[in-house]
Amino acid sequence: MHNKSLLRLLFTTLSPVLVSFCFAQNGTQRVVRVGVILDWDSSVGNLAKDYISVALSDFYAKHENYQTRLDPTMKDSENDVVVAASAALELMKEVDIHAIIGPQRSTQAKFIINLGQKAKIPIISFSATSPSLSPKDNPFFVRTAQDDGSQVKAIASIVHKYGWREVVLIYEDTEYGNGLIPYLTDAFRKINTRVSYRSVISPSSDYQKKILKELGKIMARETRVLLVHVTATIGSEVFRQAAEIGMMSEGFAWIVTDGLSTLLDPVHSNVFDSMQGVLGVRPYVPLSKGLKEFKRKWKRERLLTNKGAKNYMHYYNSEINLFGLWAYDTIWALARVVELVAQKNSSVFRPKTVGMEALGLGVSKSGPMLLKMLERTKFEGLSGEFHLRRRQLKPTAYEITNVIGKRERVIGYWTAKKGIISAAKVANLSRTSSENELKMIVWPGSTKFPPKGWVIPIVGQKLKIGVPVKNGFQEFFKVEWDPHTDEPKFSGFAHDLFLAALDKLPFALPFKFVPYSNSSRKIAGTYNELLYQIKLKKFDAVVGDTTINANRTSYVDFTLPYSDPGVSMVVKIKDNEKKNIWIFLKPLSWDLWLTTGGAVTPEFLRFIFYRNFV
Repeated sequence: MHNKSLLRLLFTTLSPVLVSFCFAQNGTQRVVRVGVILDWDSSVGNLAKDYISVALSDFYAKHENYQTRLDPTMKDSENDVVVAASAALELMKEVDIHAIIGPQRSTQAKFIINLGQKAKIPIISFSATSPSLSPKDNPFFVRTAQDDGSQVKAIASIVHKYGWREVVLIYEDTEYGNGLIPYLTDAFRKINTRVSYRSVISPSSDYQKKILKELGKIMARETRVLLVHVTATIGSEVFRQAAEIGMMSEGFAWIVTDGLSTLLDPVHSNVFDSMQGVLGVRPYVPLSKGLKEFKRKWKRERLLTNKGAKNYMHYYNSEINLFGLWAYDTIWALARVVELVAQKNSSVFRPKTVGMEALGLGVSKSGPMLLKMLERTKFEGLSGEFHLRRRQLKPTAYEITNVIGKRERVIGYWTAKKGIISAAKVANLSRTSSENELKMIVWPGSTKFPPKGWVIPIVGQKLKIGVPVKNGFQEFFKVEWDPHTDEPKFSGFAHDLFLAALDKLPFALPFKFVPYSNSSRKIAGTYNELLYQIKLKKFDAVVGDTTINANRTSYVDFTLPYSDPGVSMVVKIKDNEKKNIWIFLKPLSWDLWLTTGGAVTPEFLRFIFYRNFV
């Protein structure tokens, strides 16, 4: 059994070589060469090579009767625009390819797309996602991925849900980074959210220093909602440095776009330690039967390949990569299309006609037909439905994720029709009725309360709030010291009222209570002296049972009174008297009774005499 697995793995790894060898021996099958341009040293490029090899093996194992076979020629762009362009020219001139898969990066794609347009060769990219590269403006450019612009409404919905009115953008100074910014600013404008600052990071040799400098500028500003649109290399450095200077603490809100969220590895993850509480969006991939089977096979074969490696368990726990799934589906789509075109007119795969002498390129006959068939191709791939709309992958729903521990937890979804919806029902997003709900989010600083998104820019300081220390009448403000930690603890009516007022503010206000006490932990002076500390700038404010009078208003400002002036006494009523119908007689004193009797008696006697003698 072990030997069979090794043989199957060997076939998967060497499939391009085996395919070419077998086709040369079989005259009934036509070899169709395609170019593949990737950055081999990058995480996406390295994974994509494996996914492409597995896709070829799986496709032709399932379609043994096909009369065409894709023969990929791999080229390394070395993360360089010039090298990528040179590789494309070499493939078109010397290898006689009929399509190019790649290039990997949007900056590399711009020039190669122009070459493809002139040679009429489809340039098919599963990772050049910048919306500035539009298939609409480039007829021979096909994007088998979702462009970055499709995620901006999902991001704007998150910002709108929490009522954040300002956002800081952190992005790369590249085609990939700059291409999304106009779409983001437009989406934020529609929800009345302002981009307060744009932090542009150039991917140069000293980008670490530039990141630290930019984070320092952001730290000094009011806005605490930060949207990061960078590649994995720069992104990991941004969060590492942000954690070091305290920007991954309570009060901050971080959101990453799908380019970074998709590339987060849940195990190879020192970067995860500095990304706790970060929100992200990424395209939703339904867990189909085919994807489940692929996951099992992928994990098994990766384990066999890396059995002796030190990070052996990393391969066991590694997740499927979305860019890899798009690369896999791209191979299946192209292999289908090549077979269909060959059935209609196999002569189009003959060498290109001579043209464009200046560059030494020819003009492809197969390119227009391949392009037309690709637009019509529709099937259920590993990443979901493969269906191109205007030569790019049809947008789907988005997952909303939250970094907790060593992985991203899905906390909800976003769809164009319903907006943010609950993660409770994922089998059929179109039937989900629970709207605008997310699972509980753990924000930076391990808090469960959403950040307000704005603070008074006090770098490295908090407002010092002076409070009185006294022995008697502590109901307004009470200060006591913890016997274990020797730290002061605060309570009382004025304390609670102050915290309630802060909670109503639309921004966070960092502060600390400072007891106005001496070494004996008694009040250090009179209330006048306590308030005068504000004028001396030793306190920023005072909270307590302070009275407003004319003398004090000359050096401090008071809030409106929150209690009636004066001192009142409240006592309990004791009433032991029994209640009866003669209670109304109780207020009458003996003097009043005697006076009344003395006045009534003469009149009564006069009445009697008058009656008897008259």
